[in-house]
Amino acid sequence: MWLKLFFLLLYFLVLFVLARFFEAIVWYETGIFATQLVDPVALSFRKLKTILECRGLGYSGLPEKKDVRELVEKSGDLMEGELYSALKEEEASESVSSTNFSGEMHFYELVEDTKDGIWLVQVIANDRSPLVGKIHWEKMVKKVSRFGIRTGTFNCSSDPRYCRRRGWVRSTLIMSVPQTSTSKGKVMLKEYSGRKIEVEHIFKWITAHAASRIKTIYNADHLKEEWNKSDQYWVKIYLFANLDQPPAFFSALSIKFTGRVEFIFVNVENWDNKSYMTDIGVYNMPSYILRTPEGIYRYGNHTGEFISLQAMDSFLRSLQPEVNDLFVLSLVLVNLMAWMDLFITQGATIKRFVVLISTLGTYNSLLIISWLPVLGFLQLPYLDSFYEYSLKLLRYSNTTTLASWVRADWIFYSSHPALFLGTYLGHGLLIDYFEKKRRRSNADEVNANNLEWLSSLWDWYTSCLFHPIASLQHFPVDSDWDEDPDLFLERLAFPDLWLHPLIPTDYIKSLPMWRFTCLGARSEEDLSEGSQDTENDSDGEGADSGSPEQGTLGGAQSNHPGGACAGACEACGTSPRAPGAEDSQPEDAQPDWGAWPATVLRSTECVVCLENFERGCLLAGLPCGHAFHQGCILMWLAGGRHCCPVCRWPSYKKKPSRAPRPPAPDLAPA
Repeated sequence: MWLKLFFLLLYFLVLFVLARFFEAIVWYETGIFATQLVDPVALSFRKLKTILECRGLGYSGLPEKKDVRELVEKSGDLMEGELYSALKEEEASESVSSTNFSGEMHFYELVEDTKDGIWLVQVIANDRSPLVGKIHWEKMVKKVSRFGIRTGTFNCSSDPRYCRRRGWVRSTLIMSVPQTSTSKGKVMLKEYSGRKIEVEHIFKWITAHAASRIKTIYNADHLKEEWNKSDQYWVKIYLFANLDQPPAFFSALSIKFTGRVEFIFVNVENWDNKSYMTDIGVYNMPSYILRTPEGIYRYGNHTGEFISLQAMDSFLRSLQPEVNDLFVLSLVLVNLMAWMDLFITQGATIKRFVVLISTLGTYNSLLIISWLPVLGFLQLPYLDSFYEYSLKLLRYSNTTTLASWVRADWIFYSSHPALFLGTYLGHGLLIDYFEKKRRRSNADEVNANNLEWLSSLWDWYTSCLFHPIASLQHFPVDSDWDEDPDLFLERLAFPDLWLHPLIPTDYIKSLPMWRFTCLGARSEEDLSEGSQDTENDSDGEGADSGSPEQGTLGGAQSNHPGGACAGACEACGTSPRAPGAEDSQPEDAQPDWGAWPATVLRSTECVVCLENFERGCLLAGLPCGHAFHQGCILMWLAGGRHCCPVCRWPSYKKKPSRAPRPPAPDLAPA
């Protein structure tokens, strides 16, 4: 996870440097920057109209270029970046679509239940033609979509009962606007009553209703009273301009940020005394002044702060974000980080996409689960001070020059999605190249094809299916599950076996085995020579075990079937000791602990048969460190009890290593 986070931060750094590189190229070719002011006199009539349309100012009564240019100057300074964005947005507006409502519930869900936006709906009555023709409606849709106004068409033939209840007996235009100044307030529907069915007149009707929600100041006394007033709004934005009404983008933003930011329009068109504006720091007209508890901020003096809807929207979102804004931002970052797995993972293509899907599901699930307690935490009433301090920190950090660069880059890359995706893909390919260089030592993983990986995935799946808990770790396992279909059929025939995992017994061959010896006692060779008159087997058991060699339990089973304890052990079926062996062993003889494996605990008794260990007895140890007679533990494990009789640790699972045991003191008699 941390590696993907590092690569994601590196990618953002690459985007930042790349944006500065593009700015340098534009400056080298044209000699201008995006923040450089544009003289409206040098622009064509078409470009001036494009700027006015993006700002939301009507120009239908201004046929001359001079009047249009003056209106552009009254609405704010024009920068190269805003001109470029306006021309780009005009090209993108060709693909804007409108919604067709299917009935009452669809209309209510999208229009009446929307609290932070404006809808323009054309209602077509039964057996009537629409109020606005198809060509003019398409122009209207493109015009209002610049300001986040959504459009739709409601045909009463789909739900005539709802139209009769609403009183829509003739074709008309309906506009929905939030009624109150609080967040998630009621929505009121307004019907167009004008006689002129033209795009400019309808747009002027829309902007007039949207501007009526903005507080307007017409004199200096009212401004002074409003400036010194303290209310629930922590952030206020003032527009000082010589205009009849605020631009449409300003009105649309006032609805979008209802309850978070207060928008105030100061109309200085007929002011005689403007001294108070000088006192509060307003020197130029028009001016966009943001007032916060931390001070005054002049919008438009930094990079990317254009007089447009998109630029001011990103600026205000960074200062007064909603919880939904933070969630969307975290969702985008988490998914970008998860997609890095497609390039970090090496090997087959199918393997990459399987890992990617798994990572996407895991990361998004964890994100949603993490946001649930956060939402509950933010609802606590005594966290208001924490919330205020967090917003204060955001306002301090997002009014810096670096934050303005980041916002400008966000606007640039969001308007060029192909460039964003191309740079992300190029960054991922570089990660893939360096990961291959770093993992050259594991050539099988890097060069595995799809069939090999699918085969290994199937092997892993069948291993988990048939051996769900048999993790032998360092104990070798040679299972015949995949080769013997009878085992699979046995599982299907007896469903109860799925609840009780079958443990392979191959691990028994790897258990440590050794003989129990004593210090200061004669060896078994001497005992065998002293008892030549006794009947011995042709293989010479005493000669075979002449020294206390350690081995494995599997290698000892063929030579010592049924157990090898020198004393009588009826429980494990061991053979009795040779005659004279009891007399040849002193009672005070001490066990030779040096012959024991280092991982086995010292003991003198087998807890299975409850007999003491005798000299020459064949012992076996389990991974937990307990020792038993070889025959006793073999019968215990063969009965299906795959655990230690003492501590119940699984006999097929390696136990964490203990600290090394100190050497045993020499207990032999002097």
